[in-house]
Amino acid sequence: MGSQAVVQGSYGDDLSPEQRRLLRRAIGASAIGNATEWYDYGVYGYLAITIGKAFFPGDVQATTLASLGLFAAGFLIRPFGGIILGPIGDRIGRQKVLAFTILVMSGCTFLIGVLPTYQQIGIAAPALLLLLRLIQGFSTGGEYGGAATFMAEYAPDKRRGFLGSFLEFGTLWGYIVGALVTLLFSTVLPDSSWGWRIPFLLGLPLGLVGLYLRSRLEDTPVFQELEQQGAKEKDTKSQVKEILGHWRPMLILGGLVIMLNLTDYTLLTYMPTYLQGPLKLTETAALLLTIGMYAVMLLVINSFGKLSDRVGRKPLWYASSIGFIVLAFPAFLLINRSWGTAIIGLVVLGVLLVLQLSTISATFPALFPTQVRYAGFAITYNIFTSAFGGTAPAVNDAVIKATGFNLWPAVYMMIGSAIGLVAVFFMPETAGASLRGTEQPDVEKQQAVSPGGPEPATS
Repeated sequence: MGSQAVVQGSYGDDLSPEQRRLLRRAIGASAIGNATEWYDYGVYGYLAITIGKAFFPGDVQATTLASLGLFAAGFLIRPFGGIILGPIGDRIGRQKVLAFTILVMSGCTFLIGVLPTYQQIGIAAPALLLLLRLIQGFSTGGEYGGAATFMAEYAPDKRRGFLGSFLEFGTLWGYIVGALVTLLFSTVLPDSSWGWRIPFLLGLPLGLVGLYLRSRLEDTPVFQELEQQGAKEKDTKSQVKEILGHWRPMLILGGLVIMLNLTDYTLLTYMPTYLQGPLKLTETAALLLTIGMYAVMLLVINSFGKLSDRVGRKPLWYASSIGFIVLAFPAFLLINRSWGTAIIGLVVLGVLLVLQLSTISATFPALFPTQVRYAGFAITYNIFTSAFGGTAPAVNDAVIKATGFNLWPAVYMMIGSAIGLVAVFFMPETAGASLRGTEQPDVEKQQAVSPGGPEPATS
């Protein structure tokens, strides 16, 4: 089937059987790449204490903080990945860049699993670990923006929330698989000096499956249409100028990403380490609690994505930001009391977070027009993720150790959510809006210009 046929049939809900197959393949290829990325982050977060002991000298507190600091360091390079890979994705296509990023990500995960320890080669061990995290950070700078853009541009306009939620379905699966693999080998090989390596080694076959799926796809219909019209960016200079002209959506996205990162990385990455503190849980018990939270989120994420197609993206983001501001502190009080109350607190926070996760791959790409969508999204997302995402576990851990204030993560999430609330206020509603063309998507503006165009979501 020709590209033009794909382009013409990909914006409505009446898809041909071939277009439906393409859509399913696009969803799978996007989701497995995200699962690979977050499998690595999850495994690293779950094994932060073990990695600290293997690669750094000193007591447990010092090595854990060093391990989390190295986790954060990988995020410092992400903006450079977004700055370089994002514009390339807008010029040569989304699919080619995504094939590259998944190969690099999974390769670095595998290499971490074969690195010598500090006891074997001294200071070279953490240096090599840092190098791999930086390379991985560079590739992930182009991964999420590309995967979300790819998914959003393939999905029909009126189902973009539901279909886009499968990208974060992949995120949660990556976390769950990482947790289960880590739990399995920590149980089977509790005293092994090499058992921690196996979860990292398994990252490579996961990535190769994703590479295979992505290599079999054409580029997105929206990008193909832009290419056929000769409207895509042709050189870096004009592209940079175009991107900077969209400063307003960049600021809005920045505010949303601050909220997303302070809540997401605290709950999904830092929580297994946090639970071993106030509740004195073992690594296994902490993982079981967090796996339960992930499972609840997994069950409802697609339903929330579908809901956003009906009521709009903004109501869900308002509910999440206000919910964290009001409920984060009480939820952490519950988490600090006992096993039973911790489950309640984690479920509350998980549901509030999934209100964001279910819609981000439909919301974020839609803030930018097609010709700078990948670059504008990737650059902005990674700048703010670098500052507030990878640093969140280290900041939380450092503040708790310095002050003894175990409820600090709740305060940190409340601050981020207040910033996000302001961003949501200024965010345009894009549910049902077309992503075609060179103008910023806005369902109300499209409806005003073309009464027969996409209908705005009702709130």
